[in-house]
Amino acid sequence: MSVGTVRILSYNIRSLRDDPAAVTRVVRALEPDAACLQEVPRFWGWRGKRRRLARGCGLTVAAGRRPAGLAVLAGPRARVVRGEHHLLSPVPGLHRRGLAVAVLEVGSGGRLIAASTHLDLADEPRRVHTAEVLTLLERARRRYDAPVVLAGDINEEPGGASWNLLTGAFQDAYAAAPKGEELTFSARSPRRRIDGVFTDPGVEVVSCGVPDDPAVTADYAAATDHRPVLAELRLV
Repeated sequence: MSVGTVRILSYNIRSLRDDPAAVTRVVRALEPDAACLQEVPRFWGWRGKRRRLARGCGLTVAAGRRPAGLAVLAGPRARVVRGEHHLLSPVPGLHRRGLAVAVLEVGSGGRLIAASTHLDLADEPRRVHTAEVLTLLERARRRYDAPVVLAGDINEEPGGASWNLLTGAFQDAYAAAPKGEELTFSARSPRRRIDGVFTDPGVEVVSCGVPDDPAVTADYAAATDHRPVLAELRLV
């Protein structure tokens, strides 16, 4: 970890249905200051499962509730200032989507808004929800006077309508400073980049990508069906 940088992790953990111990090993090895998670357990015993996951990873729960299956976990260098959870507009017949937002103070790097989302498989709801996410994050930026980092499972590759909406407002961190591997899905046979980290233009992207250290990649296929995306950022 570089001095003065902040590490943001995006990871879809598929409700811990695969190998929870492998998920924990991956997250611990990557040492995030904020872990923006998707498909976090949201049914029976969800609170306990989230807390145990956070504790096993050496993190604490900073934001997220049961609906939409999102969470932001904070690392030991991060002080949680505020947590928020927003539900996006409902779409009949589709899974409810949301946005988890954590306002953090990380080391000497200053204040940061870390947000996690998981967008729809369907094109039009995904585009509508992306616009809603951007509105919510603009409101958070003004309220807390801090830069925004959005991480999530976009369910769309670069060049799609929703991805373009996001990159119209944010930097695509991997495109700005690629490091490691690019493709995020599936974990066993990666062919698509559908997970990403997006930052305000004022945030310096030091590096971003799927970590390729063999000690970590050995757990990817067992842990979940997505691969993690790790961004190292410098607040300027």
